[in-house]
Amino acid sequence: MILEAARLGLVNLLASETRGVFWKVLGLTVLVLAALWLAVRESFMAYALPWIESFLPGIPDWAGWLAFVFGILASVGLALSLALLISPVTALIAGLFLDDVAEVVEQRDYPTDTPGTAMPLGDAILSSIKFLGIVILGNLFALMMLFIPGVNLIAFFLVNGYLLGREYFEFAATRFRTHAEARQFRAKHGSTVFLGGLLIAAFLAVPIVNLLTPLFAAGMMVHLHKMLSRKDPTFPAITR
Repeated sequence: MILEAARLGLVNLLASETRGVFWKVLGLTVLVLAALWLAVRESFMAYALPWIESFLPGIPDWAGWLAFVFGILASVGLALSLALLISPVTALIAGLFLDDVAEVVEQRDYPTDTPGTAMPLGDAILSSIKFLGIVILGNLFALMMLFIPGVNLIAFFLVNGYLLGREYFEFAATRFRTHAEARQFRAKHGSTVFLGGLLIAAFLAVPIVNLLTPLFAAGMMVHLHKMLSRKDPTFPAITR
């Protein structure tokens, strides 16, 4: 079930119906990252670099290479900062388009089912911010675990698997259920949702490809929610 939902999520990424959302998310993400990179670079040039250069006059001529070293370190720091911002920025932007992805999946693959209800714009913005917070907290925790040998990689997958699985599944479920029902349904099938979240975390761990994580996760969890709903028809009826 989980592997089939993941396969369908991957197919959804390449579908012509979702191509418009794909380019919107990718284009906006690149623009925001470029703006952030320019802002960080200009801040460094305006404030940090003059502060560093203020120490150089007291350094002997033979140590002038330090300025070159500082320049390289600054460039590496900017690149690392940009890399760390990729996931949060993508989560923030893609969160605004998740309902578009869900609608495409539901209309194409489940045409005889009652369509889901999209979140109002205000709720979509709040949900996007929530996804942003989840991604930041999960990755900050995993980053701290990097200093513990043998635990870091496991921590990354466990933390992100739980958080991403929970959030994306509840997103898919709340298109058909109340928030309370969505949480209850997710809790009832918690192990399945967690395993699905681990696949999303694995997708997130692949550089560049992880830009598409929200689109893949949304499509995958729409399918997983549909599959679990049909497997568990005794759960309280869908009310939305």
